Amino acid sequence: MAIVVGVRFRNAGKIYYFDPVDIELEQGDKVIVETARGIECGEVVCPVREVDESEVVAPLKKVMRKATEEDLKQVEENKKKAAEAYNICLEKIEKHNLEMKLIDVEYTFDNNKILFYFTADGRVDFRELVKDLASVFRTRIELRQIGVRDEAKMMGGLGICGRQLCCCTHLTEFHPVSIKMAKEQSLSLNPTKISGICGRLMCCLKYEQEAYEDLIKRVPKVGALVQTPDGSGTVMYVNLLEEKVKVKLDNENEPDLKEYDASEIQLIKDAEKQPEPEEVDMEILKQLED
Repeated sequence: MAIVVGVRFRNAGKIYYFDPVDIELEQGDKVIVETARGIECGEVVCPVREVDESEVVAPLKKVMRKATEEDLKQVEENKKKAAEAYNICLEKIEKHNLEMKLIDVEYTFDNNKILFYFTADGRVDFRELVKDLASVFRTRIELRQIGVRDEAKMMGGLGICGRQLCCCTHLTEFHPVSIKMAKEQSLSLNPTKISGICGRLMCCLKYEQEAYEDLIKRVPKVGALVQTPDGSGTVMYVNLLEEKVKVKLDNENEPDLKEYDASEIQLIKDAEKQPEPEEVDMEILKQLED
């Protein structure tokens, strides 16, 4: 077992483990640590605890110290300089006529490196831009191309639910989301209704997917031939969440649909695969997947 403390550097960012040494740390404390990109200031989100060695990326770096008042002032100063660097970089991008969108700028705590985050449709030759920026700031420059989901996470915003985006409040990692999930949850395949502000499928489609997959195993599909307490019939409507189905019985004397619990019926023949509606453009929908 290894004794670690969990530190985060951004809101809803990944949690990294560090060796707390003999420093007494509590959740919410600011700490100075050494990372792969230099000295950084982070926040303790997981108090000191023991974890299995397999969860630790060796070698485990040590916490250098608790952040002092001077350290916190340095962090605020870096944020001001980053805002200035953002405007300068915008000018340089326009000067070099590069097709890229600058998203954010970040100084490392020790000012040894400036990171510029951007999005672009393809590869961008920014070598001249890097040289130009290095001559202005006289320090190491790193341009990092990110995806549209990362852009939404950095920029923030409100989802169609009216709440802050999940990616910038609590999601530490992005999980694959597919059109299949939207279909199985009986959602409209209208791209504007199932995609987030990033232009990709909404992350929340993933939240209840396991429950839907479990329900689908127990409830027959629309079009399936089933045996009911009143005879055989065809499933015409399915309510997955309540595990109920409406069946049109083969008996001509029973023209109306009858509703049954999924536990009351038995599957005789599964439904044939239904073609996609003509108004659904699957090529466009596929582009929403990440």
